[in-house]
Amino acid sequence: MTRHEEQGGAAGRARRRPRALRIAGLTLAGALVLGVVAAGWAYRHLSGNITSVDIDGALGDDRPAPAVLTPAATVSADASPMPTGSLNLLVLGSDSRSGAANRELGGGDSGGARSDTAMVVHLDAGRTRATVVSIPRDTLVTRPSCPLASGGSTAVAYGAMFNSAYAVGGPVCAVKTAESLTGIRMDHYLEIDFSGFARLVDALGGVDVTTGEDIDDDQSHLHLKAGTHHLDGKRALALARTRHGIGDGSDLGRIGLQQNLVKALLEQITSAGLLTDPARLYRVADAATAGLTADTGLDSLGELTSLGKSLEGLAADRVRTVTMPVVTAPSDPNRVVPEEPEASRLWASLR
Repeated sequence: MTRHEEQGGAAGRARRRPRALRIAGLTLAGALVLGVVAAGWAYRHLSGNITSVDIDGALGDDRPAPAVLTPAATVSADASPMPTGSLNLLVLGSDSRSGAANRELGGGDSGGARSDTAMVVHLDAGRTRATVVSIPRDTLVTRPSCPLASGGSTAVAYGAMFNSAYAVGGPVCAVKTAESLTGIRMDHYLEIDFSGFARLVDALGGVDVTTGEDIDDDQSHLHLKAGTHHLDGKRALALARTRHGIGDGSDLGRIGLQQNLVKALLEQITSAGLLTDPARLYRVADAATAGLTADTGLDSLGELTSLGKSLEGLAADRVRTVTMPVVTAPSDPNRVVPEEPEASRLWASLR
């Protein structure tokens, strides 16, 4: 090869290198743009999954005093302080039948929606411990007058079932009734429906639950021997709804199953390694928000993420589950009423 040919070859390679670098740069830039667009789309999609309800706007100031939110004592210079004050959330499992997925799992129509499950979740100051208090849906309470979205308000009802509040006045009345019963301000409201719960369990890969007795319930279509079982979303939902195949068939037996299920889900979420698997994290987030209704303080992905970050120090073994103390109602052996003074003492301990 002549010197001229060598120089020409070197010049060609030199020209190709800038071109290759330009192509690589354009490819990288395009990937970054697509990544930003995809991230923006994912954020909007996940936030758009959430149904929002303005509890504060509907109820105004005639409510128990809110908890005091305090920032973390120490934070890094580039991090926003996380709230660490105590917090109370009313969490409902709704048997809403709206949509094909919910009808398949529960049957009926949207007009029959009730709060199938009710839990008050109290986060201690510091957010490293939590207490989950289940309220039996058959509890007889004084249901206060509640504002209606269509205008007007419901009448005060004495000796009404707790879960009737949701049926007559939706989330707003459920919150007001819970606050009237407990004397505690519900700082936030979260509701998940049948299909949302089942999708969340499936996105997590199922959940392991141990039962202490055989379950044989034709109504929930669940038949399990005592022991540990790996349940998919549909069977986990059936477990959460089972009452006739255990104990005396009352709501109290079902609450025990629900509390075990909540702890099992917390352990599953903790051990899932979601932060190292973005695709799975997205599937779980999509499932978690798909059937979710939240108050205006938690109705976006950013607000839910902020709440989640404030709970990083909360381990599953630091979550205490209890049931509001109740006794059989004098007026109806199939209903219960708060047992006093034990119930009042429990709520006072969470203020």
